[in-house]
Amino acid sequence: MMRFLIALSAGSRGRLAASALLASSWLVQSSTTALAQNAPPEARDRQESAIDDAAVAPAARERTEYMGRTIAPTMHFSGAGWLTRPTREQEEEPLKLLNSLKIQPGQIVCDFGSGNGYHSLQLAKRVGPTGAVHAIDIQPEMLEMLRERAGPRGLANIKPVLATAEESGLAPDTFDLVLMVDVYHELSNPAEILAAVHKSLKSEGRLVLVEFREEDESVPILPLHKMSQLQVVKELEANDFKLIGQFDRLPWQHVLQFARHDAELPKVALRPWRP
Repeated sequence: MMRFLIALSAGSRGRLAASALLASSWLVQSSTTALAQNAPPEARDRQESAIDDAAVAPAARERTEYMGRTIAPTMHFSGAGWLTRPTREQEEEPLKLLNSLKIQPGQIVCDFGSGNGYHSLQLAKRVGPTGAVHAIDIQPEMLEMLRERAGPRGLANIKPVLATAEESGLAPDTFDLVLMVDVYHELSNPAEILAAVHKSLKSEGRLVLVEFREEDESVPILPLHKMSQLQVVKELEANDFKLIGQFDRLPWQHVLQFARHDAELPKVALRPWRP
């Protein structure tokens, strides 16, 4: 059974029992929970308490490493404000990311670990009324926040999907694109999730992983929440994916595109990141 690291934010430890139930499941909430090292001290203190080891659901601690790296903990839904912080557009340039994906009207896209829908809303606009966005998350509170944001915008093509211990929410042979933004490094069972993603992609579907650059010390994110290009590619190739593209023009993050190993899309060589 998949287990994911669910942490309680400051002032929320009384909800430990509820969070422990959420921990025994397939999916983490949207994981842009890494701590900005240059954040104001009071904000940093709140964020650090949110991933304090003592606040992590006990059932979620069974696996802490994968292929030589430490698996990072994730933030409780009460930390959702980090996902929609006013500085995010400047810090991460998410529109540049979405433009690089060349999403087409009518496509079926999965925002895996959607959280409160920061990316889901933009994806829904791009696929249009003939397409759909499956916003998958473990926490019903996150999906409710997504609904509250999507409703006034008239985005009826977003399908919130609550994952459970038995169901990842990834329908077989469905997606043109599965997007994970700062999510993959927090999955406590990457191999099982990647197997589910593999089955969910269409024959030429893409899996896109966006992760904070471990190679770049100037990125103000805790090292635990970063991944190197080489580590990402090593793990994906070990799970029957091949690299088909990369985008290196975001301020803080790698963007690596993968396809199933049996897809007809050509494999490409990794370009090492350079400052």
